[in-house]
Amino acid sequence: MQFIDLKSQQQLIRADLDRRIAAILDHGQYILGPEIGEMESQLAEFVGVRHCISVASGTDALLLALMALDIGPGDEVITTPFSFISTAEVIGLLGATPVFVDIDERTFNIRADLIEAAISDKTRALMPVSLFGQCADMAAINAIGERHGLPVIEDAAQSFGAEQSGRRSCGLSRLGCTSFFPAKPLGCYGDGGACFTDDDDLAGRLRELRNHGQDRRYHHPRIGINGRMDTLQAAVILAKMALFPDEVHKRSTLGARYSELLGDTDCITPHIADGNLSVYAQYTLRVRDRDKVAAQLGEAGIPTAVYYPITLDQQPALATCSRTSGDLATTHRLAAEVISLPMHPYLQDADMAGISDAVTRALD
Repeated sequence: MQFIDLKSQQQLIRADLDRRIAAILDHGQYILGPEIGEMESQLAEFVGVRHCISVASGTDALLLALMALDIGPGDEVITTPFSFISTAEVIGLLGATPVFVDIDERTFNIRADLIEAAISDKTRALMPVSLFGQCADMAAINAIGERHGLPVIEDAAQSFGAEQSGRRSCGLSRLGCTSFFPAKPLGCYGDGGACFTDDDDLAGRLRELRNHGQDRRYHHPRIGINGRMDTLQAAVILAKMALFPDEVHKRSTLGARYSELLGDTDCITPHIADGNLSVYAQYTLRVRDRDKVAAQLGEAGIPTAVYYPITLDQQPALATCSRTSGDLATTHRLAAEVISLPMHPYLQDADMAGISDAVTRALD
């Protein structure tokens, strides 16, 4: 059994994928070719914003968003300690300080009600993460940002396609950033990512920053990076977009089905907040004796994963360049309890029943 099944999806799009890749091989514009603009237009329309700026990775998307806001040494960015290293890494790379706030034990996302206590005169942005496929409480976080004059960046690396109150992830704040890493809900066949915004000035800055800060050939008004997305990766995303709306629906349905099957077991299934539609980038349970559960599922041929056993505040690389607001008791407790099960749009009913039965046995 595969943790994430990309082969079934590829079989459905192979002919279109081959056609698009062949067209790129024919025209030879491997960097910023016409497929990049076509993809950006489709993604912006899907999210419901004016601008999509494709970049080389989800990490670059976050980095460039911070750079576009002129965040640097001496600044602070409030975020969650329960995420992949990229979330805080990019803050530290710019010489700024990640400030960690505890998470909600039901959604795994940052607690909006704790954010204001973390704000200082050095705070320059709020960067919630929409973890495991569900948006953070963006309405509450945006309201805090507005009260304090702070931009909000949604780290939506795991939530592209998710919805909150009828609006899509990446279009819920001033800036949204996502990843197209192959295992994401919408993934390419390498690294890729994108920034989304309705702000024309920020969009212009992002386009320059991703291309060495260049506004025209060999003229560089700002320091940027080589953060462009390959044209070949755009071809993959374009081919997948034909399936993606249906895959979003399937992910939401399958996640709910998992929770139904596991509802009477001795574990805590994911809680989806009112108004949210999750794309279940990971289907994540909370269990006692995680090592035992993982071992027994492994013996049954069922792969599992743990996101994230070492929280960001505990990472050696961030020890001297981060700050914690309040205690992180919930973060640390959940980091010891979470385990993720196989999740993708092509899971079959029989697979889910077998996985659920194996989890039930492992929990006895």
